Amino acid sequence: MGLHLQVCRWPLRLPQQYRAPLPMVIWHGLGDSAYSEWLIKLKEDLEDMYPGIYVHLISLDSTPSGDKSATFMGNVNDQIEQVQRQLAKVPELQAGFDAIGFSQGGQFLRGYVERFNTPRVRNLVTFGAQHMGITQLPGCAEGDRLCNLVMRSFEGRMYSDFAQTRLVVAQYFRDTRLASQYQQYEQRNRFLYDINNEGPSKQELYKTNIKQLEKFVMVRFSEEETVVPSESAWFSAYEDPEHRRDDAVNMTIPLRTSRLYKEDWIGLRHLDARGGLAFHTCEGQHMQLSPPCKSLVFHTYVGHPRFDEASMNILEGFMNISLYALICIGLMICMRRLYRPLGDATHVTAPSSLGALEPRAKHEAAFPNLVGTQRFRREPIYGNANTPHDMRQVSFVARA
Repeated sequence: MGLHLQVCRWPLRLPQQYRAPLPMVIWHGLGDSAYSEWLIKLKEDLEDMYPGIYVHLISLDSTPSGDKSATFMGNVNDQIEQVQRQLAKVPELQAGFDAIGFSQGGQFLRGYVERFNTPRVRNLVTFGAQHMGITQLPGCAEGDRLCNLVMRSFEGRMYSDFAQTRLVVAQYFRDTRLASQYQQYEQRNRFLYDINNEGPSKQELYKTNIKQLEKFVMVRFSEEETVVPSESAWFSAYEDPEHRRDDAVNMTIPLRTSRLYKEDWIGLRHLDARGGLAFHTCEGQHMQLSPPCKSLVFHTYVGHPRFDEASMNILEGFMNISLYALICIGLMICMRRLYRPLGDATHVTAPSSLGALEPRAKHEAAFPNLVGTQRFRREPIYGNANTPHDMRQVSFVARA
């Protein structure tokens, strides 16, 4: 995206769009919709909190029911591609944005960053995400018949071809309870296994794109019951059966001691080394965003301009100095052309009988054959001031 300056003002200033908060993109979670009242209210609150901010709510369907259904049924890989096309068409996002993922929307946005990241994400913030998957199906809200129907239908068949291409939660179901189940995860999972770079062939693009983030912020909930293990929000997981001890079945492996981190499969160790990882805990159950939780995260990691004030002042100073230098150089070139030495010039003399005609008219009358055939820069050189007027000769310098 080009840099458009307000050239009609002095000194130059960056346009307001560079001082406005960076746009924000939000991807909701399981059983939710971009059209839900609480998300629309959150969007309005953010717009009030950060005047001038643009907030985009990701939707996979044009209707609330269709968007909600897409959180249960669908191919996650296709959905991420759909979101990439959607974001690429939003003009306000082309210079970058901050991304917030709620619940499963967190790992889906991470998948977007790893596979595409165009437009580019500055800060990625995830609330209660399942970055290392789940080993237990999430509970359904009271009265949610669609959720209960889906979960009952596919429990025990999470790694079937149908589930791995149609059932959303199956595509981040990482069952480490039994060796046979974990082997099926490795062989048949088509989403989480890939974006975590767990296979023998690593995707360098995933690592490169994660390293481009300024901040990767992971938030878990203190009373989490929906996500099992709850530490999955911080990239912790139960150890896989091939490496765990018999007495450590229910122990989670912290991120910094995991192979994913030590071998830097997706760039988290690199990001951590430069202070790019942040871990927070919000009080409450899954997706209970209390005011302190919102204040902690939103005020810290989103709602800020593309550049901080000091950087913008330095950039504006550089622009003004550069423009001043260009103006000076331009004036010097113009002055040199106006007052350059005459060099080799041909002096021609007009008869004094031409009288009081203006120098240009005298030249054209005396030399009619030159008129219209060549272009001259003519400079009159008058005779000696003591010469009588009728005897005075008028000389011209003719130069092509």
